[in-house]
Amino acid sequence: MAKTHEIKVEKRNVEGKGASRRLRRAGSVPAIVYGGELAPVSIQLAHNDVWHASQNEWFYSSILDLSLGGDAQKVLLRDMQRHPFKQLVLHLDFQRVNENEAIRVRVPLHFMNQELSPAGKTSGVVIMHELSEVEISCLPKNLPEYIEVDLSELQIAEIIHLSGLQLPTGVEIPELRFGKEHDHAVVVAKEVREEAAPVVAEGDAAAAAAGAATAPAAAAAAAAAAAAAAAAAAAPAKGAPPAKGAAPAKKDEKK
Repeated sequence: MAKTHEIKVEKRNVEGKGASRRLRRAGSVPAIVYGGELAPVSIQLAHNDVWHASQNEWFYSSILDLSLGGDAQKVLLRDMQRHPFKQLVLHLDFQRVNENEAIRVRVPLHFMNQELSPAGKTSGVVIMHELSEVEISCLPKNLPEYIEVDLSELQIAEIIHLSGLQLPTGVEIPELRFGKEHDHAVVVAKEVREEAAPVVAEGDAAAAAAGAATAPAAAAAAAAAAAAAAAAAAAPAKGAPPAKGAAPAKKDEKK
């Protein structure tokens, strides 16, 4: 049985961006109610009431009773605009519901008894929740606030699909009408195995250790060879002509 929640509203006689800004400064939220056989109606709600209600799941997935001076209309929240960074609700859209017409609503999934399942008790197993909500179709009187997913029997490597969910009476998932490719995974229990460190053969380990030990000596020898080559290049060759601008060598005078 669907639960209803009453929210008090007032009729809004002024419209436009300027009027909406004035409403927000006064602590109210502009909104609109549409759908059914009645014309759309502009309304306003107390911001504090809306903000507290928006912290609950039922605000998004339950039938709401909008109370306007004693006249209550059953509606669903269809859109909510928030401020980009402030804790402010800017605008709300509500749609009237007909008791005799099916509605399509996204409701949250509640995962139960995961820690009691064989997969939950096994180390090295990760249980992933692939979906957090699902779209359902039902009459307003059958609308659940959420759908429970019992994981108490979940096995290792098991996958629970949409078709495996236990739905309340009168509730269905429209997406399943389009074939198995739309039967999405809801829960996956995946075993995670740690990769073992590579095994190094004894001969390879000895060669690696020897190479590490001789590396400093090889580097020192290479540096010495480079220094010797540089010195040889800098020394003048035997019998080479003197450099340009150098003073000529004096000849020994005969005594």
